Amino acid sequence: MADAAHRRMTPEDFFRWQDEQDDTFELVDGVPVPRNRMMTGTDMRHDRVKVNVIVALHRPLRGSGCWPTTGAVVMRTCSATLRRPDVTVDGGPIVADSQEVGGPRLAVEIASPATVSVDQIVKLEEYKRHPALRYILLLETVAPVALLYRREAEGWQPEQFEGLEAVIDLPEIGASLALVEIYDGLTFAVRITDAMR
Repeated sequence: MADAAHRRMTPEDFFRWQDEQDDTFELVDGVPVPRNRMMTGTDMRHDRVKVNVIVALHRPLRGSGCWPTTGAVVMRTCSATLRRPDVTVDGGPIVADSQEVGGPRLAVEIASPATVSVDQIVKLEEYKRHPALRYILLLETVAPVALLYRREAEGWQPEQFEGLEAVIDLPEIGASLALVEIYDGLTFAVRITDAMR
């Protein structure tokens, strides 16, 4: 890894190199970067939210030509950057042996202390430039709070959702996400107003 961390790669080189690694990486400006979310105390909450999102999307997307994917596949945000959203809804063609989504419609990032600033600032701006994306969803794990960016004619419009009774409508993919489903199985010790600070 030491040599690879200091040399630039094309996405094609990266895919071949990644296949030989034990850990998962993203390619950022041509340089492989570990995608490490192993922060003590947040792993199970992060994983529960991710699984809940995938489960909630499965039924409404079935047969629609869109499907949820995990961070096992990448989304190209520019010619030399490959990101791994926690969940992506892909509406592009399935290409055999491809490690890349073909037509992402929704990118979901779930907050963790190790990645929150990158997810909510750097990746957010990269995702906004992707021509196929219609929605970007940022989810908290310490409280039932979601921030959705919708692509509108005038640009990206943010909308915040708070509390387990909230429902996020995603008409361009024919689905919705209820926060009660996203946060199923979790309890919260933090008030919503504290989570947003």
